Amino acid sequence: MAESFLFSIAESLITKLASHAFQEASRVVGLYDHLRDLKKTLSLVKAVLLDADQKQEHNHELQEWLRQLKSVFYDAEDVLNEFECQTLRKQVLKAHGTIKDEVSHFFSSSNPLVFRSKMAQQIKDVSKRLDKVAADRHKFGLRIIDVDTRVVHRRDTSRMTHSRVSDSDVIGREHDKEKIIELLMQQNPNDDDKSLSVIPIVGIGGLGKTTLAQFVFNDKRIYECFSLKMWVCVSDDFDINQLIMKIINSANDANAPFRQQNLNMVDLEQLQNQLRSKLAGKKFLLVLDDVWNDDRVKWVELRNLIQEGVAGSKILVTTRIDSIASMMGTVTSHKLQRLSSENSLSLFVKWAFKEGEEQKHPHLVNIGKEIVKKCRGIPLAVRTLGSSLFSKFEANEWECVRDNEIWNLPQKKDDILPALKLSYDFLPSYLRQCFALFSLYPKDYEFRSFEVVRLWGALGVLASPRKNETLEDVVKQYLDELLSRSFLQDFIDCGTFYQFRIHDLVHDLAVFVTKEECLLVNSHIQNIPENIRHLSFAEYSCLGNSFTSKSVVVRTIMFPNGAEGGNVESLLNTCVSKFKLLRVLDLSYSTCKTLPRSIGKLKHLRYFSIENNRNIKRLPNSICKLQNLQLLSVRGCKKLKALPKALRKLISLRHLKITTKQPVLPYSEITNLITLAHLYIASSHNMESILGGVKFPALKTLYVVDCHSLKSLPLDVTNFPELETLFVVDCVNLDLELWKDDHEEQNPKLKLKYVAFWGLPQLVALPQWLQETANSLQTLFIKNCDNLEMLPEWLSTLTNLKALEISDCPKLISLPDNIHHLTALERLRIVGCPELCRKCQPHVGEFWSKISHIKHIFIEEPEKLEEE
Repeated sequence: MAESFLFSIAESLITKLASHAFQEASRVVGLYDHLRDLKKTLSLVKAVLLDADQKQEHNHELQEWLRQLKSVFYDAEDVLNEFECQTLRKQVLKAHGTIKDEVSHFFSSSNPLVFRSKMAQQIKDVSKRLDKVAADRHKFGLRIIDVDTRVVHRRDTSRMTHSRVSDSDVIGREHDKEKIIELLMQQNPNDDDKSLSVIPIVGIGGLGKTTLAQFVFNDKRIYECFSLKMWVCVSDDFDINQLIMKIINSANDANAPFRQQNLNMVDLEQLQNQLRSKLAGKKFLLVLDDVWNDDRVKWVELRNLIQEGVAGSKILVTTRIDSIASMMGTVTSHKLQRLSSENSLSLFVKWAFKEGEEQKHPHLVNIGKEIVKKCRGIPLAVRTLGSSLFSKFEANEWECVRDNEIWNLPQKKDDILPALKLSYDFLPSYLRQCFALFSLYPKDYEFRSFEVVRLWGALGVLASPRKNETLEDVVKQYLDELLSRSFLQDFIDCGTFYQFRIHDLVHDLAVFVTKEECLLVNSHIQNIPENIRHLSFAEYSCLGNSFTSKSVVVRTIMFPNGAEGGNVESLLNTCVSKFKLLRVLDLSYSTCKTLPRSIGKLKHLRYFSIENNRNIKRLPNSICKLQNLQLLSVRGCKKLKALPKALRKLISLRHLKITTKQPVLPYSEITNLITLAHLYIASSHNMESILGGVKFPALKTLYVVDCHSLKSLPLDVTNFPELETLFVVDCVNLDLELWKDDHEEQNPKLKLKYVAFWGLPQLVALPQWLQETANSLQTLFIKNCDNLEMLPEWLSTLTNLKALEISDCPKLISLPDNIHHLTALERLRIVGCPELCRKCQPHVGEFWSKISHIKHIFIEEPEKLEEE
């Protein structure tokens, strides 16, 4: 299925070849004519690729032609990347090189004469192969289609920015909801019976089990019936420790959008004790969403641990598998049925048209009735196909969805991949590559948009930003478009970044469409096909001896759950000797003590992380030869004595995440990184002051975390003109007001949009300089600031503030009198502030009249306050 990426790859290659910088560089080394001819042939092939993609489904000869093209395209990408590497190397040599460097360069394979000869031969080889394959295009009678018209029409997504399901979004499930609520509110037959009632909801993937559970979970009657509500997504894993952690974290803070406390270092006995204390004496509702475990021993073990609540506590389970429902349930399973034709059509119309728009297009509604029949009552399929036709009014486009032969793909019983695959086929080609890379992550993975930026950017699947745009802006557009097609869920807009998940069925689709390109390796996979380019390992133990001797095309190696306990020296040696085309190498949580000097040979590498390695003390200076590197992360490497020398040579670096024992950062090196947009400084306990008087012209995001000796953090618009996101976390000696320069008089003001202050005992009041952000700040998150006593009256000048979250600030007892002036405020959340929570209680608290206009309010309940 990777052939469907070819149009965007061709477009990317042509854009690169046409760029002014590339043409100038090619003239300098005498390769202009060769590259011009390559561009010409690429343009000829690109013109027929869209038609070829649409016709390939049942034409095996055409499929083979596209596979050959794919091979040539990827080789062309590698050759052009080699060319870019040389250009970057020359830039570094000119700006930072010594005489010794120049002599070394002359006698290396990078010598201009040697390089020109080698590159000329490689370009000729690629061009010859491309010419040969391109000549066959006439055999297939392909039409010329120059522009990918499968563009996405955006729809209003403002109501989809949180995980709670809106009642208006749920169609045809009212009866199911009432049935489940009735079961949840029933008393146990014997009032003294403390045995847990377990109510399973069963149905195939995409049927809406999770949506129904959310529909129930957020009903007012449930809030009144249960003093504690917890939601845990179980998915593929049924590890007891992990589940206990999830339950504890949900009990701590069920609605927080950030990860809760890290319980990985706590032993099982402590976890069990903590769990019992959370549940004891409470009537609770626990939702276990998406259960796949059929091991009764594991289930009984978990059930025994959570049997601590008072009579009437309930568990609601969602699963696809009847036998699991029977094993867990104490009542007859609620088998979720498919939507009726009428409800399916209502849902389809809701997603395919703006409200009332369908009345103008009765002929399209008639076609929609036939499309809906294909969905067989599966809400996810109905919604996805409806979204794909949003704002499209040509009958032929609707008929194409209705008649497309993709429906006839062989599928397992009750599988709806054909419906979702059809929506994938309607994605613009530039989105297909990006979507397919979701297959490298495990199911139920919680994505942050900044992770997506790093991976997509490193693999070169993003369009070049337009003037005054960043890669983050491009990713935001892509994610908005994927959201509009219902490929994303649990979507939260945090102002400067997004959080989201993808439905497990959508994950299945990503795996299906990219099975020839990407592979998430788990314990069931014995061998890795030699054509796989992107590898992701569920855990380090899955690595084994999986690599075949011919696997040389690998571009990605990553461990999304961390390479816990992995000594990766042998893997690194394999990478250097065999995987010379690597773009992404993420070895987070590995345990190696050294990195090979030869790592500097991975000249295509753009993303390298060894964060949270607790053994490594030094990094080889050869890392600074990686001029393509966009991300370098050594965050959490607490034994690291110093950063490598010559960081200034990493001229492509956008993301730098560091932990070091150095008392002072090497500013002369870091300030030369003119493209640096994201800086993360963590657990650097010897630093008393950072960033003072140093200019970061492109910096968008700054994290300062767990720096115990840090006393001051000077921020001003002169040195941070583009700063938008600021996290300051667990800096116990930091006084944000220590720096009292004339910054308050400066103009223009700081552009901060997202600010988080966590774990700052010195914080008594918000720093005055935050007032500079009056015209920009959208989210303010304050947590674990034990001595914070007041919020200033000038808070009301933050006219763009959309979200205010205050957690565990016990001395904070009031809100500003004029908080009602914050008319843009959409979300207010207050927990762990006993007196303030009492004053903000709905309808009865003295501050309620000032905050009741806010759309989404969560105030800790009185029962919880009394327990404290």
